[in-house]
Amino acid sequence: MALSRIIKGEMSMSVPKYKRVLLKLSGEALGGQGFGIDPQVVGLIAEEIKKVLVLGVQVAVVVGGGNIWRGAIGSAKGMDRTTADYMGMLATVLNALALQDALEDRGVPTRVQTAIEMRQIAEPYIRRRAVRHLEKGRIVIFASGTGNPYFSTDTTAALRALEIEAEVLLMAKLGVDGVYDSDPRLNVDATRYESISYLDVLSQNLGVMDSTATSLCMDNDIPIIVFDFNEKGSILKTICGEKIGTIVGGETSD
Repeated sequence: MALSRIIKGEMSMSVPKYKRVLLKLSGEALGGQGFGIDPQVVGLIAEEIKKVLVLGVQVAVVVGGGNIWRGAIGSAKGMDRTTADYMGMLATVLNALALQDALEDRGVPTRVQTAIEMRQIAEPYIRRRAVRHLEKGRIVIFASGTGNPYFSTDTTAALRALEIEAEVLLMAKLGVDGVYDSDPRLNVDATRYESISYLDVLSQNLGVMDSTATSLCMDNDIPIIVFDFNEKGSILKTICGEKIGTIVGGETSD
């Protein structure tokens, strides 16, 4: 892979545990917990992803759109649910393009693929083409969800991870460093799990990701690692096997 603008001194001595990963980023991560897109925050995310790519890890990304629009909120206020969800899909495309721009500004070759065709700005999603991009050392960003209403970007992340045969699904949360038995933002005594099974996540309704996505991962035995993106170097640490955050399934399901 040719990354001409990546200087040699950035190469880490870390040894990655995984060779192909799918990273799920919430829209809020790109907005810095606010509305819209914060270019500075997006730049920091791009720097983190770049460090991982330098190690030879193949990285695909699914982005949410909650910093711009949430279909569920529009639906709750009387909007047609299908229309509201399609608007949410378009919001994910805006985020994907912003992340692509930040990555390529740092010399990282990137492709955006959308489930809804919009050929002037992105490739249509084709699984084999996505895998080929990854093999050539390109970041692939999947946008516009699954292309269908009533499915979240969490479900998209699980589905795409399976389709590209990723070894792990990385759930980058904003300000939450794992899975807790209750909401740590509301309960100061909440206990964090180091590992937990898929069934426990579902039965306790822990809100790691939606139930459809969790079930999809469980049925196909793909581990999920939930961690706090705000922790510096968290993506790199997770990929190199450091025990941060919470592991759902995989090693815990034996």
